[in-house]
Amino acid sequence: MSLLERLNEDMKQAMRNKEKDKLTVIRMIKASLQNEAIKEGKDLTEDQELTVLSREVKQRKDSLHEFDKAGREDLVEKIRTELQYVELYMPEQLSDEEVSAIVKQTIADTGATSKAEMGKVMSAIMPKLKGKADGALINKLVQQHLS
Repeated sequence: MSLLERLNEDMKQAMRNKEKDKLTVIRMIKASLQNEAIKEGKDLTEDQELTVLSREVKQRKDSLHEFDKAGREDLVEKIRTELQYVELYMPEQLSDEEVSAIVKQTIADTGATSKAEMGKVMSAIMPKLKGKADGALINKLVQQHLS
């Protein structure tokens, strides 16, 4: 089942169950996917869909951070709920240990030895971990292992 088919089924179910918040989030995800497809001029690949979902998660995490910093608890709860719904469509996230092992392996594969070669490592590792781990975590681990 493709992501759009799954979203459509979940949207119908959310309507039946009168889950207003979930329905809103699903509609936002669908709109983002459709906008990206229009921009590309063709149907999206799974990789492109994952990119859009990752962008949605990142936007919500950034909003969560900002609202939390501003002390807006009402909005923090709303964004947390949205984030939970968006993450339902993301691939299963890898643990910190699994990410660390992949980072070490990629550093060994690329032969990087200093932080100056971080770009080389990041460009090699991001396709492997796309959507499966947070980019900030990957960046932090690469820096740690290269220092």
